[in-house]
Amino acid sequence: MKVSYQWLRECVSLRLDPQALARRLTLAGIEIGTIEPVAPALAHVVVGKIRAVSTHPRATNLKVCDVEAGQRKIVRLVCGAPNVAVDAKVVLALPGAVVAKGKRIEVVDIQGVESGGMLCSAAEIGLAEEADRLLELDASVRVGAAIAEELLLDDVVLDVELTPNRGDCLSIFGIAREVAAVTGSRCKIPTEPKIPIRTRERVRVKIAAKKECLRYVGRVVRGLNLNAVTPLWMRERLRRGGVRSLRPVVDVTNYVMLELGQPMHAFDVNKLRGGIRVHLATGTESFKLLDGRDLRAPTGSLLIADDRGGIALAGVMGGGDTAVGAETDAVFLESAFFAPEAIARHARALGIQTESSQRFERGVDPQLQRRALERATDLLLKIAGGQAGPITEAGNRPRAEKPIRLRAARVDRVIGYAIPRAQVERVIAALSMVVKRSKDGWLVTPPSYRFDIRIEEDLIEEVARLTGYENVPARLPAEPIAPPAISESQRTPARLRALLVDRDYQEVITYSFVDPAIERLVEPNASALMLANPISTDMAAMRTTLWPGTLRTLQYNVNRQCQRIRIFEIGRRFASEGGGTRETMVIAGAVSGSAHEEQWGLTKRAADFYDVKGDIEALLAGNGDMGAFRFEAAHHPALHPGQTAAIYFNDDQIGWLGALHPSLQTRLDLGEVVLFEIELAALTTKRIPTHVDVSRFPGIRRDLAIVVAEQIAAASVMDAVRNVAGKLLVNVQLFDVYRGEGVDSGRKSLALGLTLQDSSRTLKEAEVDSLMMQIVSTLRDEVGGELRR
Repeated sequence: MKVSYQWLRECVSLRLDPQALARRLTLAGIEIGTIEPVAPALAHVVVGKIRAVSTHPRATNLKVCDVEAGQRKIVRLVCGAPNVAVDAKVVLALPGAVVAKGKRIEVVDIQGVESGGMLCSAAEIGLAEEADRLLELDASVRVGAAIAEELLLDDVVLDVELTPNRGDCLSIFGIAREVAAVTGSRCKIPTEPKIPIRTRERVRVKIAAKKECLRYVGRVVRGLNLNAVTPLWMRERLRRGGVRSLRPVVDVTNYVMLELGQPMHAFDVNKLRGGIRVHLATGTESFKLLDGRDLRAPTGSLLIADDRGGIALAGVMGGGDTAVGAETDAVFLESAFFAPEAIARHARALGIQTESSQRFERGVDPQLQRRALERATDLLLKIAGGQAGPITEAGNRPRAEKPIRLRAARVDRVIGYAIPRAQVERVIAALSMVVKRSKDGWLVTPPSYRFDIRIEEDLIEEVARLTGYENVPARLPAEPIAPPAISESQRTPARLRALLVDRDYQEVITYSFVDPAIERLVEPNASALMLANPISTDMAAMRTTLWPGTLRTLQYNVNRQCQRIRIFEIGRRFASEGGGTRETMVIAGAVSGSAHEEQWGLTKRAADFYDVKGDIEALLAGNGDMGAFRFEAAHHPALHPGQTAAIYFNDDQIGWLGALHPSLQTRLDLGEVVLFEIELAALTTKRIPTHVDVSRFPGIRRDLAIVVAEQIAAASVMDAVRNVAGKLLVNVQLFDVYRGEGVDSGRKSLALGLTLQDSSRTLKEAEVDSLMMQIVSTLRDEVGGELRR
């Protein structure tokens, strides 16, 4: 909401400058976004009075004007505006003035006539986007006075960014109340005007939707002056409030909305047929809205209708058939209380948001309707004349607000320090609440416009807010706080992050909701949870794997010419399970591009499956029990059929590793990518190491080249070796894989390095030879291996 600082000062005693006020309000929870001047600096621009007008001797479309500029000074100038008239008070820019778009005013010759200034339109002094006529000023302005002073242009507009629960601040007086409470100043509440009744005409009103429309008041005003013009002061306040001036009746209703926060509407009485009925639409009503669109009212939406049919979408927008126009001389002014949920439902369903619907959705004061109607009537009679009729009122009187129990001990406990009772009472009273003392605190009755105050914690929030969050004393806890002990058997996610960062990975954080299309490509067999109200269609499913977000991040960076990408993420994946949802923390990543940073000592090559497998083994090794993990060739729809491994911890599968499937590479326009994903729980525990004496006896290294079928995994061969060698085997390492001459097609040679050692004696050659023969025999029986010759 946009608030004029000068208008605000008329409603509350205010000594703070705009910047200081903005800081105070923001600290109190009423955030001020921007502060903008209402007009450019207008030096050498004054009020002028036209004394004489004649036709230009060489151009019939131009006028030569003598304009009084104050102190009996007459300025002769040339003007082409259509509304130049003797005795009109206008805006006069003198030589040296700079008007809109940086135009500097100088004395110039216009077809033989010297022009010593310029008469300005509203647009030329920054008060309108465009204008084709001079800005005519009220008769009360002083000739020769600075225009900025006369039009109160030394003003700024505060852009108030309200939270949804503070609908009571969507008006000048709403903000004034808040300013008064925050600063301890006095709010100037205008007295309700007494409207003389000059006609007995009424419009019958019936409320059929009593839950949706609690109160409806209105009155007829006849005999409006068709030539009446909205005064400049009102047009200016509307402009500063972000509302465009149209015609007096509409301007008055908009002005009251900005001033008091009560949306209003005016119907042309001569276009109404019969009485007014407020009811829920049946789905058959159709009518034209003010903006020209044809509306078929959805079933259950709240309508204002006459005897012919719908004439307004309640609380949102009026209808075109009963709209106020240039020939309207009689109106029916409407002021109503519509239930917030009723307006929100149909305004959002139809995609129509207006200043009116915004206020009704957040809630207006149920006791404000009659006061707003009287204020609007008073303004309209002063501007356009006419005779007002009696008020027609339908609906129920507002219910009295229920008192809320506020305990002093609870206030101190929630805020965190003791606030004197007198201070609590001052704060609550400053917010126009009724306070009665009780045994343990107070009974507080909030005003009717504070929809957001319903429970004790709401009142405590108000006490803290107006006392000042910045004034809450900073105190250390009374008891020492010891950080929770981390078991030696735990590995924190931070440790895993550090390990991957040390291996040149970068952490990313992606959305938990992903594109269902990519989700189906990556996990076609998974049943993703679909969001009821997604941000967008490409963020409509909860991820069953972190790969969709990882691949999207990869795409983004590849499209920006990143050549080497190594990323990881720790996050949750979501799966439907037994009518519920299972959430699993995982660590996932992707590698694309070169295996190493470019440098002279290494041959450039693309990162492959085994590079990433090495990174994964480094993650797993921190568990302290590397033998409990294994990699097995497997199939995954998103991964390359020949470069995919399932990762196991003991007998449980905990993750996947593999190259992206070629079809997905093409679909996503990516090069070679290696992906991994591992359940975090398997990585966050570790075996506590135990001391092992270093043997005093020498170890023996024996190398073994065994030929096996292509499908036999090296891990299976190494497991068989471990089972035979037992405790004598200190280490077994695969150091070469050979395919080619001397090895049959469909087979491969695996070269293993075995380190054998006993902690209590020196091993003998014969003993080692015998063990190696047992190993070869076991490999022949278990994996079909043959010793390579």
